[in-house]
Amino acid sequence: MLKNIDPILSADLLFILAAMGHGDEIAIVDANFPAASTARRLVRLDGVNATRAIEAVLALLPLDDFVESPLTVMEVVGDPDSVPEPVREFRAAARIAEGKDIKLTRIERFEFYERAKAAFAVVATRETRLYGCVLVRKGIIRPAGVS
Repeated sequence: MLKNIDPILSADLLFILAAMGHGDEIAIVDANFPAASTARRLVRLDGVNATRAIEAVLALLPLDDFVESPLTVMEVVGDPDSVPEPVREFRAAARIAEGKDIKLTRIERFEFYERAKAAFAVVATRETRLYGCVLVRKGIIRPAGVS
């Protein structure tokens, strides 16, 4: 055990988060997502929903502020303007972690799958709500006094 690190963050996931570089993406996906066949690196968070997973990840991972939108979600098939509950929760988690509103982009389902294939890693959760998937782009931690 480590102090001040969320206990759902396994050693494998902590290694992945630390190994990621600026601009790398990690996909946090729901139970319906084809995680095993998509992932280059797969971490399972069984028993954890996607909101809990993103909260734990964002406690350690800085979001990329060099891009307009460091969070990307899958749009609802047949209703692309709909905002599912998990997506609202992802936005709220990012706001808390970063201390400001974070722009979130929606993309078509198969485009999301392709981005997830290219992601540094996929985190498979037991999220049962539909559209509980998000791509998170890693940012940087600046030295003290540098903005």
